[in-house]
Amino acid sequence: MPDSKRFLHPEAIKRIARMDLRARQVVEGYLSGMHRSPHFGQSVEFRQHRQYTPGDDLRHVDWQVWARQDRLYIKQYESDEKMQVNLLVDISNSMTFGQGHLNKFEYGATIGVCLAYLALRNQDSVGCLTFDNQIRNRLKPMSNKNQLHSIIRVLDAASPESKTDMVKILSDAAGTLSKRGMVVLISDLLSDTAGTLKSLRLLTQRGQDVLVFHVMDDQEIDFPFTGPTRFEDMESDTTVNCNPKALKAGYLSALNEFLKDLRRGCAKSAIQYALVKTGDPLDAVLAEFLSARMAM
Repeated sequence: MPDSKRFLHPEAIKRIARMDLRARQVVEGYLSGMHRSPHFGQSVEFRQHRQYTPGDDLRHVDWQVWARQDRLYIKQYESDEKMQVNLLVDISNSMTFGQGHLNKFEYGATIGVCLAYLALRNQDSVGCLTFDNQIRNRLKPMSNKNQLHSIIRVLDAASPESKTDMVKILSDAAGTLSKRGMVVLISDLLSDTAGTLKSLRLLTQRGQDVLVFHVMDDQEIDFPFTGPTRFEDMESDTTVNCNPKALKAGYLSALNEFLKDLRRGCAKSAIQYALVKTGDPLDAVLAEFLSARMAM
């Protein structure tokens, strides 16, 4: 049986015993108090008018028609074809880094499950693909009630084995997605930046709405190291013993350039990009994401 508690903050375990319930709490906690949930994938289109009858929701009255004809009509809508959402989750060795409650993979996996829950709630179909330098597991998009548990099982079975080959993975994914939909990439993006951005553009050219959750540990962002430290490349055997104070300025400068290139490249291709830290509250990350989606 998959260990669904693997992706939970210790302080949340008392309230939530299963990962799907965590997703439910995060999603519905944000949505509570709203008149309706924002559409994560699907959208609606106007179909026709019908005459108002007592009891109809006044929010759907077409007031422009009333102003012209002095008659009340209700706008009727029909749902578009359901969206197909594909989660691409990086399980390379570098994603196991982390000193907080969750490492990068566990944090990213929880984001993925929250988004899957939200999409399935809207009756969209959701699939999941895990990868490092090759595709390790692929779950076909479906919208049935068991799909969330299937996604959890795929993520729970993930076993980091290698480094990331983002260009190969995104190119392979683009070749298999025959239906327009949404692709959610969850990764620390420690790969060739130019190649990654080029491959992401390929997905948008294939009709995909692309979202990128760039997951980093707080220590990677803040570089808080002070005394003599031994740094190890998690995707190779390279180690470096040094005084981090001598490296900090250069490291932060290189990091800022790296993040700037990613933000700029995603913006040029109309890709929604979000940098998230493993110390960020998940509900806040989801709230910001949904707010950005609604604004778009």
